[in-house]
Amino acid sequence: MDLLETAGDTLTRLLGERPLVLLAAVLALLAVAWPMSWRWTRTVVTIAHEGGHALVAVLAGRGLTGIRLHADTSGLTVSTGARRGPGLVATFLGGYPAPSLLAVGGAALVAADRAALMLWIALGLLAATLVHVRNLFGVVSVLATGALVAAVSWWGTPRLQDGFAAALVWFLLFGGVQAVRELWRGRRRTRGASDADMLASLTRVPSGIWTGTFGLVSVAAVIVAAGLMLT
Repeated sequence: MDLLETAGDTLTRLLGERPLVLLAAVLALLAVAWPMSWRWTRTVVTIAHEGGHALVAVLAGRGLTGIRLHADTSGLTVSTGARRGPGLVATFLGGYPAPSLLAVGGAALVAADRAALMLWIALGLLAATLVHVRNLFGVVSVLATGALVAAVSWWGTPRLQDGFAAALVWFLLFGGVQAVRELWRGRRRTRGASDADMLASLTRVPSGIWTGTFGLVSVAAVIVAAGLMLT
């Protein structure tokens, strides 16, 4: 009973202090959980995923050939360099954690009442990604996402910017978890082709362990980001 009362008191406090953040969380969860909306919005997570591959590839000293985003919400980042070694391992590692880690950074800015700055950073990252996109669907997807963020950044009221930024953070968090869940469920169908499979072939660590690691990172990011935005 005490536990229920404490939970109720906490929820009441959050509704009073962080209504926008809670509403944003509910909307983002619905967007990810409802198959119809997830099918249309998942590309945003794919953009972050492929951007993670690209950024790590560059940081690891590999050449970045280009990024492709596909209508089935899959993506591909091509880099040049050694066919084995830590640089390639790091590049394959950079994909699945990227949406979750970006969301944690965004959560810190939302918690600090710097939603506008977060949106401008998001625009900068989208612009950097667009330069390397090499197919029409990918260009349209990044431009459409950037146009929405830009519209909120330029014309949105501070309250709208706060709510939109929080919703984007929650969406990347929940989307990061859902993407790993899909990876786990489809591991037999995509055997040999997923990031986890490629890491397994490069390191001799089973793909299931890599998938589990991605899952732990995504869940930990939800906990950390929630702690930042709700306390």
